[in-house]
Amino acid sequence: MGKTMAEKIISEHVGKEVKAGEIVVAGVDVAFVQDGTGPLMVEQFHKMGFDSVKPKIAILFIDHAAPSPRKELSNAHNVLRGFAQQKNIKLVEIGEGISHQIVAEKYAKPGDLIVGADSHTCTAGALGAFATGMGSTDLALAFGTGKVWLKVPETIRVEVTGNLPDGVCAKDLIIKIIGDIGADGATYKALEFVGDTIENLSMESRLTLSNMAVEAGAKAGLIPTDEKTRAFLREHNREEDYREIAPDHDAIYERIIKIDASSMEPVVSKPHTVDNVAPVSAVEGTRIDQVVIGTCTNGRMEDLRIAANILKKHGKASGVRLIIVPASQKILLDAIHEGLMDIFVQCGATILPPGCGPCVGVHGGVPGDGEKVLSTQNRNFKGRMGNPKAEIYLCSPATAAASAAKGVITDPRKLL
Repeated sequence: MGKTMAEKIISEHVGKEVKAGEIVVAGVDVAFVQDGTGPLMVEQFHKMGFDSVKPKIAILFIDHAAPSPRKELSNAHNVLRGFAQQKNIKLVEIGEGISHQIVAEKYAKPGDLIVGADSHTCTAGALGAFATGMGSTDLALAFGTGKVWLKVPETIRVEVTGNLPDGVCAKDLIIKIIGDIGADGATYKALEFVGDTIENLSMESRLTLSNMAVEAGAKAGLIPTDEKTRAFLREHNREEDYREIAPDHDAIYERIIKIDASSMEPVVSKPHTVDNVAPVSAVEGTRIDQVVIGTCTNGRMEDLRIAANILKKHGKASGVRLIIVPASQKILLDAIHEGLMDIFVQCGATILPPGCGPCVGVHGGVPGDGEKVLSTQNRNFKGRMGNPKAEIYLCSPATAAASAAKGVITDPRKLL
């Protein structure tokens, strides 16, 4: 019987053949936490009586409240700094970037099993890894034993064919998929993204797809490896990490979803759920107060180039706050060298350090009462950005930039 990507990877890490539905204990390649979840992991690690950290790659990230806006969060940061020094493990400091982007750039390998105390750990699935978010207690076990327990998930195969039209991005595609499946339509299942549309996407766009798999409830979002995967690893001096990994042709799926990308148009997620999806045309003209371009979903060079291209030609509307948040230090430096940051600053944008920025609502861009925010982040739950009296719309970098230029939600195809 053929295997899905999830079944193949987990089988390797269990040391025997497994199939969907089995509960297993599996070895971990990469384990990480961030400043929102890390202090609890450290507390649990000590309570469980562990002494040493077992995974070869264990990382602590300070990316959510970076830099810290409050003393309580500063103290939480110091818990991680102390643990890193005590256990001699890697600490990624303020300004270095978001955990999911750094893991993709430096650590994730095809075929890895990666666990993080953050729901968007699934981002690394774009590199052919089984990457999944878990709670802080599970991560304490992973840090202390090098293993985790999990149920091997069933897999939903998402076949996407056809060329994405101009002005339609990977973000539009994943929002559409979530709208079709529903916010709980893939709960504790893996999503496998395949088809010629996926093959033609850049690695940056693939990372966007895998990043938001969890917004449909999925445990992981996996993409088969190919020459684009190899090129991404080569760009980050890790070509030796490449391997081919793909589902078997006779793999068994929970279901198969087919999408014709050529018929798509730009979409948004309306407040207050990600699966509250509508075409941009249905909300066009809605006044916005703040636009955010960045985060772990769309803070990569491809995203910044799309936005800069529109803003260079059309500028930014008065009365709209525009915030740019690169996903990593490397991306920030590349954007500076390419002149993208000049474009953003000259049109009146505020540049935040590489990190999560306004997405988590603890600092750097909390909206006011009644304000409407258009963001390229991955969640728009009530209060997500720090104010339950604000409204958040999710969109692609193209829609975000076009809307910043006009001051109202705008179909980017009108400005391209």
